[in-house]
Amino acid sequence: MPPTEVRFYAESDGSSPVIAWLQDLRRRDLRAFGACRARILLLAALGHELRRPHADLLRDGIYELRSRVGSVNYRILYFFHGKNIAIVAHGITKERAVPPREIERALERKRRYEQAPSTHVASINPQDL
Repeated sequence: MPPTEVRFYAESDGSSPVIAWLQDLRRRDLRAFGACRARILLLAALGHELRRPHADLLRDGIYELRSRVGSVNYRILYFFHGKNIAIVAHGITKERAVPPREIERALERKRRYEQAPSTHVASINPQDL
């Protein structure tokens, strides 16, 4: 299977929730940022083949990348577009299960992306994080 192209979701104004979250995480906790970045790069390498404990299907085509640093769980929600494109929607810090509102937010971003892919993609490469 060819490598997966990872893209970051962007709002219509060009802002990217996941990039902002990662940049904030980088400022607050470099180790956690490194773990999350590593999961994104693993997604690029393995795509649909990525499984637990690194990734899991939540519901309705929304997946989570899973990282844990110390006692803190980091989740990065994403979805696939076609066979070899993964769109990273946003990241969260969680205690137990991913809150349903976060899955709904990812589903809404998926709908927006599918309606206008070129409008809802940030111009940054995961390697450049």
